[in-house]
Amino acid sequence: MDKPLERIVFLTGHLARPALERVLGGIDAAPFTWEVRDLGLQVAALMTAEMIARRVPGPVQADRILVPGRCRGDLEALTQHYGIPVQRGPEELKDLPRFFNRAAKPMDLREYEVAIFAEIVDAPKLSVDAIVERARGLRADGADVIDLGSLPATRFDHLADSVQALKAEGFSVSVDSNDAQELLRGGRAGADYLLSLTLDTLWVSDEVDAVPVLIPRTPTDEASLYAAVERMQASGRPYFADAILDPIPFGLTASIVRYHRLRERFADAPIMMGIGNVTELTEADTSGINALLFGIAAELNVAAVLTTQVSQHARRAVREADWARRIMHAAASHGSLPKGISDALMTVHAKHPFPDTPQEIAETAAQVRDPNFRVQVSPLGLHVYNRDGLRLGQGAFELWPQLKLEHDAAHAFYMGVELAHAEIAWKLGKRYVQDQPLDWGAAVETRAQDLSSWCAPGTTMATGKARNDESAR
Repeated sequence: MDKPLERIVFLTGHLARPALERVLGGIDAAPFTWEVRDLGLQVAALMTAEMIARRVPGPVQADRILVPGRCRGDLEALTQHYGIPVQRGPEELKDLPRFFNRAAKPMDLREYEVAIFAEIVDAPKLSVDAIVERARGLRADGADVIDLGSLPATRFDHLADSVQALKAEGFSVSVDSNDAQELLRGGRAGADYLLSLTLDTLWVSDEVDAVPVLIPRTPTDEASLYAAVERMQASGRPYFADAILDPIPFGLTASIVRYHRLRERFADAPIMMGIGNVTELTEADTSGINALLFGIAAELNVAAVLTTQVSQHARRAVREADWARRIMHAAASHGSLPKGISDALMTVHAKHPFPDTPQEIAETAAQVRDPNFRVQVSPLGLHVYNRDGLRLGQGAFELWPQLKLEHDAAHAFYMGVELAHAEIAWKLGKRYVQDQPLDWGAAVETRAQDLSSWCAPGTTMATGKARNDESAR
């Protein structure tokens, strides 16, 4: 006998109900039956857990209740109250089909295989305290190993003190230098890894316990790298091998081929890939570059990546690397494309920027009977509407004169901010949600919004005032 379909009750507001019913009706072969209940609010986002408890009498004949994604309050308390799960859905109705698909195919992004070495390139110029402080930030962004870089013709007299200070705080540490004596000092101070040893300086690894990272004498001298690898394999000691990734247009493609040959020759060798030559030396958004490079790393089974964040455009490189290694590991381990796993690396654009058509926005606008402005974005531009009608424009300055807010400073300030956000979203192709910051993914440090905490129901920036839930009907 076939298992009965799950029964889901969807709670919404008056304006969103027709759109919600259209979306639910359009989900092909939905694994559930559904019922929509209008709580008597105009705006579904104003819904709170306390309001639901008052307005939805129990028992609810369903397997679970789905509330709007921005519904505030303690849903666990509602679960206990009704005796069935009460959950938040996506913030946008049009995302419901993807919401149910994603729920059926979860990806665990806690897992990864690639270790991130984050280099402090100017370590010789920093104090020990400054190095430790920088390391804390890199670790918070996802770094596993703090790499102390050296500078040409610059003394690093406090190298040993820096290594020991980092080790005292529990960091794994690597030292990166072309000076064999500097590497020796770092290893004797307790460094865990030494970058970068050639066949000629491999003797350093015999003097200390640090794991060596092997490189060729020159980037194209693959034979010297292979010989160093074979020597380490014969010793039975751990190591990494790095074929050197060259920048564009000075051999990037050839260097990727070198990594591929390295993997073919040494099937089980732990490979390190230094990616700073590409992320730092290419004036393009590093989120996309990191996604591509970590995809290559996943295919080559790379064990570690060395990255930097020196240039201002690369200042989120470590955080992006952390996301990229998790996303690509999930894709590789599930045998799937790196789509639909996470949008953290989609910092500039959105996959589905315009969930509502101009016609759907117009239908919603026609139902509004209050003076509060709503702002939405479609492929045509910015839609601003209230009871006085719908305005359409392609920029904040175009729409501003039509709002007539010269004598309401607080409201004018708010609408200026919202129109600016909406214009940016429309031009870039990002998702815009009124009263919410634009989502820049891993490019911007944001705090997760705590929807479990209670705030004044009906608080809305559209008026700059709090409206109680009765007046919000």
